[in-house]
Amino acid sequence: MPYIHTGPAGNPGDQQDLAELRREAGRLVDGRTYRHGNPFELWRRMREAAPVLWHEPGVFPGFWSLTRHDEIKEVLRDADTFSSSSGILLRPLSQGEDPGGNRTLALSDPPRHRVLRGAVAGWFAPRNLRLLQAALDASARRIVEAAVRKGRFDFVTEVAAQLPVEVVCAFLGIPDEDRPRIIEWSTDAFCAATAEDRSLAHLEILDYFGDLVERRRADPGEDLVSVLAAVSYEGEPLPLDEVVLNCDNLLVGGTENVRLAMSGGMLALLDHPDQFELLRRPIDSAGDGLMESAIDEILRWTSSATHIVRRTTREVELGGERIRRGDLVVCWLTAGNRDPAHFPDPDSFDIRRSPNRHLALGAGPHYCVGTQLARLEIRAVLREFLARVDRAVPDGPAERLESIVVNGLRTLPVRLTSTYAVPAGTGPGTGREGLR
Repeated sequence: MPYIHTGPAGNPGDQQDLAELRREAGRLVDGRTYRHGNPFELWRRMREAAPVLWHEPGVFPGFWSLTRHDEIKEVLRDADTFSSSSGILLRPLSQGEDPGGNRTLALSDPPRHRVLRGAVAGWFAPRNLRLLQAALDASARRIVEAAVRKGRFDFVTEVAAQLPVEVVCAFLGIPDEDRPRIIEWSTDAFCAATAEDRSLAHLEILDYFGDLVERRRADPGEDLVSVLAAVSYEGEPLPLDEVVLNCDNLLVGGTENVRLAMSGGMLALLDHPDQFELLRRPIDSAGDGLMESAIDEILRWTSSATHIVRRTTREVELGGERIRRGDLVVCWLTAGNRDPAHFPDPDSFDIRRSPNRHLALGAGPHYCVGTQLARLEIRAVLREFLARVDRAVPDGPAERLESIVVNGLRTLPVRLTSTYAVPAGTGPGTGREGLR
């Protein structure tokens, strides 16, 4: 058994209050908690009273909760002590080990992680992304124009979900004729109303990648599927199922987080019209103005990955607690990104916030390999939207996902109340054809 926390460091603590806090913290592993918004008040109390808090096993294995920025950053940076190879998400005990453990980019430690990351990192280098810029802008323009013409639309499925899937399809070399199916399955896998429908759509994606990987091994192309299909580790090619899992890893990582950040960012701008206006002004004149700091604030504010799990490889002290070898440590990223020790007035959405050293995209060896691409996508959609829309309002309540894994919206109905007369095919995006 782990060593049990008995109160704030240096104090015996009020055992009754701590026991109550530990019971209430059980809500964090119930997806229904997040349907009504993030439990920021609970995280605040944990951060102040027990920033490293033990949860007894039950439906989930026992684990330590981290809610302060400092401890979370320490864990994410130290891959030698805090391993990813057994899984990076909380899983019910009944589901067993994560099938991707020590087999995918996100769920591996060095040296395997270095091999997998090295194989794909060049595709996300600035030089390659600059070549993609015009096509990405053109796709963003087409997607936003289609929504603006309607006047009323769901921002999640009709805007935020579209561009990331198109980008990933281009990187993975998915044939044009197959992309409508991938877009449909991806939208259902992340946004369908029921868990069963989401799971069925995800299985379709895995089956598709199985066929595509076999085709690419027989006839390689200039795409990431071909790159992964050719990867060798310790002198042996990756098994087919590992290549498929890594393709799925790139699809999920490249679409879900961007969609959630983009849609959550739009809701934040609609809820804070002063920030919407502040961001729009530079678009009307010259350059991007506050766009870069706005993207960072959107990433901090939305924190699309609710938590990340690590397993200790040795006994270690963390936040005054002694953590035994083999214990699970859960980093609540959304809580860390509201830590007032690092973010003054953390519950205010401020696109001018600086510095803004958020943890939304991780830290250390597993810092998101697609960070710059994600920023390009968010920037492209925001610039096109701001160039065409004067005023927009929610068109009914947004619906949040019921998930302990990802943090964000399933739907965001939007109604445009005033638009600019931007001729079709013009605006910030100048590429003609879009992503292919």
